[in-house]
Amino acid sequence: MARKIFMHWKILYIQYMDPTVGYPPLEHSSRMLAKVGYQVLFLGIDSLGAGEFRFRDHSNISVKRLTFCPGGWGQKFHYLWFIFWVLGWTLWWRPRWLYASEPLSCPSAWVLSYMPGLKLIYHEHDSPDPKFQHPISEIRYSIFMRFVLWTRKLLARRARVFILPNEKRIQKFEIATGSRNNVYCVWNCPSQEEIALPRPPRLSESLWVFYHGSLNPVRLPVTILEALALLPDSVKLRVVGYKNREYRDYMRQLKEKAIQLRVSKRVEVLGSAPSRGKLFEECRKCDVGVALMPKNSRDINEQTMAGASNKPFDYLANGLAVLVSNLPDWRELFVEPGYGLACDPDDPKSIAEALRWFLEHPREMREMGERGRQRIVSEWNYERQFSPVLEILNKTESAERGFGALLKGEFKSEGRGQ
Repeated sequence: MARKIFMHWKILYIQYMDPTVGYPPLEHSSRMLAKVGYQVLFLGIDSLGAGEFRFRDHSNISVKRLTFCPGGWGQKFHYLWFIFWVLGWTLWWRPRWLYASEPLSCPSAWVLSYMPGLKLIYHEHDSPDPKFQHPISEIRYSIFMRFVLWTRKLLARRARVFILPNEKRIQKFEIATGSRNNVYCVWNCPSQEEIALPRPPRLSESLWVFYHGSLNPVRLPVTILEALALLPDSVKLRVVGYKNREYRDYMRQLKEKAIQLRVSKRVEVLGSAPSRGKLFEECRKCDVGVALMPKNSRDINEQTMAGASNKPFDYLANGLAVLVSNLPDWRELFVEPGYGLACDPDDPKSIAEALRWFLEHPREMREMGERGRQRIVSEWNYERQFSPVLEILNKTESAERGFGALLKGEFKSEGRGQ
């Protein structure tokens, strides 16, 4: 009989950003891997303005960060130090898999891809475009960024798996890199652990509208406050968000705008939540979740956010109906199946009209949220979305274990050794 072999495989996540802020798929995938025995280590940097948001504790998951460095020459040296830091940790920790999760991790990942026995996964949450600027840095599309994108293209020849959250982004990725093998579309859905129980009938006369995410005029336009001014006092807004570097004063601007419109008593801006669990506690107190994208944008990521945005999936997981922009892919994904309504994000009257419908149709609103919650249970959860990638990891490791055992003579064919 073959002797059982048990090993704790190691997987190293690298990203020149804070892995715990704004990228729930990293938490979801790492927990899935940790549950099946992987040792997981994250290497990143501290965020700026996102509070103390952290992953849920797991004995197999560790997170290490460098301190944040603002723009300028200091940041360039900081990035160089990050590369050597990652190289040092990889050589010392000896992971089996490297999980690179954004363009600025590509130079490090490309060098490390030549390390014997190390296999690579590349997950691109946000696609670079000609006016690319990293979410937390001032490293713009320049000679340096062209180098980064060159290493991204080289990774396409070496990585085992590529993950992107939208089909259109995949098409552009394939054109830019020439890679058409092992590219998977994995939507940014919540985990099964996060799905709420069915909601009771709505008893309150108030309609609470919920937003979570980055506080900026693109994701949370002032037209929402202007829509509140057109609605009864029973319609209220709750915001759980974090500042980003480009719009540090936007929270203050929102509060000033609310005072100006005389709706400040109907707006709660709670700042960032320390975890997704706390975030969802606030979400479950509300009725409708808003996920508004601009109708006209030159940003490739804003053009291709259906499936890539975790907001509507998070809302539906908690039984909220959704209000999305009146864009074809968003209507197809969330409105036509009956999970919510669409509006013009630039028109306060359009937003107000949709919210008024929710206010006047509480039963239908709850049914929308429950239909969406059931879709999350059956299909739109990260376990289901990430399963093809996990299967590749399992097959690769199983094959290598079997081959290694064969080389060591640990398997005996039937009829031999009698």
